[in-house]
Formats: sequence, structure tokens, C-alpha cells
Amino acid sequence: MRLLVAVGLFASVAATLAVSQPNITVAQEKKDDKKKTQPKVDPKTFIPDEATKKVIAEKTEDLRKAVAALKAKKVTDDVLIEVEIYLKAAENIVRFEEWLAAASVKWALTTLDQGLARAKQAEGGKAVWRDAPGKWVVRAYRSQVDDSIQPYAVLLPTEYGKDPKKKWRLDIVLHGRDGALTEAKFIASHGGVAPKDLGYVQLEVYGRGNNAYRWAGETDVFEAWADFEKSSRAVDRERVVLRGFSMGGAGTWHIGLHIPSEFCVIGPGAGFTTTHGYIANLPKQLPDYQEKCLHIYDAVDYTENAFNVPVVAYSGEIDAQKKAADNIETLLKNFKEPVKFTHLVAPGLAHQMPKEWQDKAEVEYRKYADKGRERFEEHVHFVTYTPRYPGTRSVKIRQLERQYEKAVIDYRSGPTGGQVRTINVAQFHAPPLFLPPKSTATITIDDQELKLTEAPFVYIKRDGKWTASKERPTGLAKVIGLHGPIDDAFLRLFFVVAPSEQGYPAEALKQFAGVWDKYFRGALPMLKPDDYNTKGSANLVLFGNPDTNPVIAKALPKLPITWTKDELVVNGVKYDPKTHVPVLIYPNPLTNYSSYVVINSGHTFKEADLKGTNALLYPRLGDWAVIKPTPTEKDPAAYEVVAAGLFDENWQFPKKK
Repeated sequence: MRLLVAVGLFASVAATLAVSQPNITVAQEKKDDKKKTQPKVDPKTFIPDEATKKVIAEKTEDLRKAVAALKAKKVTDDVLIEVEIYLKAAENIVRFEEWLAAASVKWALTTLDQGLARAKQAEGGKAVWRDAPGKWVVRAYRSQVDDSIQPYAVLLPTEYGKDPKKKWRLDIVLHGRDGALTEAKFIASHGGVAPKDLGYVQLEVYGRGNNAYRWAGETDVFEAWADFEKSSRAVDRERVVLRGFSMGGAGTWHIGLHIPSEFCVIGPGAGFTTTHGYIANLPKQLPDYQEKCLHIYDAVDYTENAFNVPVVAYSGEIDAQKKAADNIETLLKNFKEPVKFTHLVAPGLAHQMPKEWQDKAEVEYRKYADKGRERFEEHVHFVTYTPRYPGTRSVKIRQLERQYEKAVIDYRSGPTGGQVRTINVAQFHAPPLFLPPKSTATITIDDQELKLTEAPFVYIKRDGKWTASKERPTGLAKVIGLHGPIDDAFLRLFFVVAPSEQGYPAEALKQFAGVWDKYFRGALPMLKPDDYNTKGSANLVLFGNPDTNPVIAKALPKLPITWTKDELVVNGVKYDPKTHVPVLIYPNPLTNYSSYVVINSGHTFKEADLKGTNALLYPRLGDWAVIKPTPTEKDPAAYEVVAAGLFDENWQFPKKK
């Protein structure tokens, strides 16, 4: 779980440097609220002149040479990438022509100057810049998803490190949507010093841009957090605050309610908690498989998880995004268990969180952050709709009876066992039982008593009866880490194998690579077909057909479709393989079903969705589809969806009624 998430709020630059919590009064985000879309910016407005381009090119080349020299000296990778991130930032703003604001040229030049200065600091082989209490420091990590370098920023209190025994609170802050955000802006925006009274470490996550901390943007939060902890042992693991405003508020609702036991309090400001009702002109009823997949990210569905983490929400009284907190608050009124929920509402304010209200929110955070959360979870009440979000630190739902329907586990621990109530749960993990020799514990699950003499690995429900098993269950099932949909393959390590011929799959791959590069800020990790079995349990993403991709041919006999030159059979329906293409995700038979194999798909949402509101980043194809390519000059990878759906809990096509 820990590897999959972290948190941050990317504040407006000047305000971030001036106060301990970012002063977010972003007029553009008010405009975004009305349109629910990214504002259009013409890059030509701020494009640099030829003389400035030359300066940027020369400094970029100087930095490129400096990075190459550090590599030649075999500077360790963790030090090298914290120089190389400046080079990536400068190269990206030029090659994508992301001159999106009047200050874009300044950001590019600042990034290059800082990168060259850091390269000199790194010549000794050590990251001396990290030891800088009271100052913002730009850091970087190498992502396990795609091997890309991603930035984050850390602000240490002025007293940090003076008392080696002191453990500090950590605030993970998520930034709001910013149409001009690039790595260069992120880097240039994090300079200056901390307020003298700053009483916590602040970590701000780039989050791969403007994706509302979904998919790889979600992983980015946790990877940045984990990377910081490698070099800092002075953070109190039980006093971690997650907060953010606007898109950062949406990310805080999402991450905080899906993974509540990682934080001592969450502070969502505005944001959104539903898809329907937030996206303008969204059809009232999407296809069934899309409606079900909305349960993955709609934070409102996870409202009851506020039982596991205190919530301090903030809204402007006349902000349309106040509805995000109202949705949660309304549902909690019917929840019988006690929760710690505070909703701060600023009278007369729209989409902004001025310092006065940041200070008021901080007072509320401290009520929980000063004490921290209890390590031992005596009572857990957890709701989920997918094993992607299985539970808390100690209690995890391994498998649901019915995916994308509400599943609940309520666990109360006792000295010699526990009391458990479940809804729609097929398997779960519970806290280990510490049993003295020759002793017995009793765990009661849905009024059924189990007498245990040793701690089981998992509790399993079969034919309405619970059993305790020491063994990991075998067989195909939608369990933690293997549950779909297609888009789920891109939250962790994956590799792509390309087809040997041109045509639709090759065009689809080309489009995926371009979208990943621009919107997820990395290059697709590619593999040669002969190397498919060298990457352990990484997900394999295969484009082509059995003739143009030998890895598809190897996997095909154990996939639930028939696919030859003359016949394509999916879900019992025959299609012409000359005009139709199968798309699917499935447990990979080439890795003993320990990871995914994906056929002919990247993310199922498109570039237009990434340009629009981040709430549009929901799955479009479920677990499987049959598509009919309809290429045009403008979109060579266009297609028509002929059929699509979700596999059942055992990765089979559902029985037709």
C-alpha cells in the first residue's frame, strides 16, 4: 500500500514563500470551476525571441555536458537525478513549446542556472543541498512505474536537525490545477525561506502535472514521500497530514478516504468528490461498465472511511466546489459510528483559501497532528468497491464477492480474538494473532465463531461459511493487485512490447507514447520481444496481433479469447479479425499470473480528457473490449467500440442472462 501513494499542494509561488501554508487565491481556478475545463493558452503569446532561444539552448547544452560528466564520474544515481531533473525540465519546456505564461522564459532560465549550480555542488558525489533547514529544496526520485525522473520539493523548519532525537510532523501538500504548470515552473516556484515558526516539514509533490493524483499521479505521491524518508529519519510516521486545495483538495479527498490509515488528519479544500454532478454535460447514465468503474475514484463512495481518519474540510461559502464537502457531510449524518469531521466555511468567499482561513485550518489540524494517530487499530470500519483500495494498515479486504459494489468490513479486536462484520467480502486479512503455546483465540465473523490455535494468512468465505487458511489461495481471482480495469496496469512497473508491422496497433501505441510523454512526463519503457521474461512481475503491455507480436502469441493460449488470422472470438461472439481488434487486461500467464498482461491499449481515456477537467480521467473500456479502427488523417488511432465490459470475480466473461 505504501508504495502506491503520497500527497502535496502546489501553491502559488509568492504566497508559498511568504506563509507556512500556501495562500491560494487563484483567479484562473475560479474560471475553471465555471467551465470545468482547462483554460486554453496560446503558447505563441509568450514564445521567446531568437536571442533568448539561443541563450536557453546554450545553457541547456552546458547542463547536458555537466550531467554527462557526473555520469562519467559514476556519481550515484540518487545524487545524479537531483541534477538531471533540471535538465529534463529545461528540455521539456522547449520540446513541448510550453511557453504557457509570461514568466515561462524566466522559469526556464532559472531552472538552467540552478541546475548548473547544483551540478558543481554534485562534483564531490554528495547531495550537499539536502541539508538546508529553513529553505525550499527541490528533490527528485526515479519512478518505479516507468523509470522516469520526477521532481518534488521539501521545506524544512529552521530548527530541523538541531535536536537529533526530535521527530517532526510531515505535511504532504497537493497542488491545484494550473494550466501553466511544467517541471520548470515547479522548480522555479520553490525557492525562498521558511517562516521562523514553521513547525513541520512540508513536502510538495509535482504529481506528473494536472491529473488530480490519479493513476501514475497517485503513485507519484507515495513515491515522493518514500524517497524523502530514505534520506530523513526525523519524521514522525504517526503525524503525517495530507492536505490540498482545488484539484489538490480533490486529490486529498481521494487519497485520504481511500487510504485513511496513512494519515493523522486530512485537510481537503474544495475539490470534487463525485463524477456525476461535477462534469458538465456528462450523460446521466454511462455504459454499465463505465458506471461501475466510477466507483474506483468517486471519493463520496468512501465517505464512511472518515471513521478511520479525522477530516478538516474547507470551503468558500459561495464556491461551487463547496459541494465536495457537502456531499460527504450529508452522508455522514446517516452513519451511526462516531467520526471526527470539521467543515470550515468562509462566509462570502468563492474559490479561494486566504491566509486567515489557512491559519484556522492549521488550528484544527494541530488538534490531531500534535497527538498523532494510534499505532494499534482497535476498531476498523472500512468501505471499498475494489481491491485497489483494500483497507487499513491492519485490516485488508483481499477479494470482494462482487466487484464495484459496496464492500464493508467492521473489525473490533480483543485480547484473545476479534469481532468482525462483513458485507460483500469474500476474503480478508486481519491483525496477526499473538498466541502463546497451547492457547486458543476466537474470532467471530458474521456470527460464526472460529477457534484458532495459530494465526492464519487469510480468512475465506465459501458457500456462506468462513474458514481460516494458512495458505495463500490459488486460482484466478480478482484480488489485491490483480483486479482491473485496463487503466490499473499503469500505476506500477510496466513494459511495452511493440508490433513488428504498421497498422492500427502501431498507431495506438504511438498515440499512447505521445500522451504518456506529455501528460505523465515520462517515456514508455520498451522491451524487445525476446526480453519479455526478464522483468519479473512487471506488467506487460503488448501491441499487435499473434503474427506481429510473438509475446501475444505466447500468452494467447491461456487468455479467454480465440484469435487467429481467420477468426476472432470474444465473449462468445465472432468478429472479423481483419476489421476488429481485441483489447483487454488479464492476469499474465507468462508470469504465473503475478502481474497483468494488457493487449492493444494504453490508458483508455484520451488526450482530450487530459486537456479537460481531471474528473474525466475515468476508465472507458472496463476490462475488455472489441474495437473497430476508424482511422482519420487527424486521428490515425481512432476507433469505434463494438463491445466492452468487465470480467467476473474469477476473470471470466460473465454468464449471459
